[in-house]
Amino acid sequence: MKHIYTALIMIASLLATNSFASTPKYTATNVPKKMTVAVKKERFYYLLSPAIDKVYNELLVQYNQIEKDLKSGANRAGVENLKTTYKVKTDKELLLALKPHPQSIALAQAAMESAWATSRFFVKANNVFGMWSVNKNEPRIAAGEKRGGTKTIWLKKFASIEDSVREYYKMMGRGRAYKDFRQVRFATNDVNKIVKELDNYSEIGEKYTKELSSMIRYNKLTKYDK
Repeated sequence: MKHIYTALIMIASLLATNSFASTPKYTATNVPKKMTVAVKKERFYYLLSPAIDKVYNELLVQYNQIEKDLKSGANRAGVENLKTTYKVKTDKELLLALKPHPQSIALAQAAMESAWATSRFFVKANNVFGMWSVNKNEPRIAAGEKRGGTKTIWLKKFASIEDSVREYYKMMGRGRAYKDFRQVRFATNDVNKIVKELDNYSEIGEKYTKELSSMIRYNKLTKYDK
């Protein structure tokens, strides 16, 4: 009886500390076999939506604060550090770099680039957006195919999905290829207009933007926007 009583106390303690509930329903490293489309999407949103939401809100708070700082002249050291990080010179360019684009776009790109969170790069490296690596000293993995049949393509390896999302937003904020994209996302929150400026993200160009728009519309992703 003493052993049974002890076991009951342990179970009650686990329930009280929510230890059972803390077990994740899905993980990035485990892709269930023979998933239905519904389960695949459920797993994707379970893994990606909280990470994108958290990073987006962090960036939005930062953007709003820097906008205030620029108007008041406060926090000049912080402003200058951010200008260095984003490789910009003017206040306007900094705001263009910092304003986060709608979550629906990030989710659509994440779904396309990671094959709904099932790609090898996602599973092995938390690489949500297929971001390449050119630094041999950073964590990375080799692509399965070589570019031109001879050149190894390396992709960044991230410690977490959140880190991958942060790097994605940073890349979109400072990459030269996304200058027009930043101009449009600063001027409007219209998802359709912003997406049209993502033709440089993929080698398929305009076709890529059309597929993104279709994915956002079909999956009603704008419900995640604020």
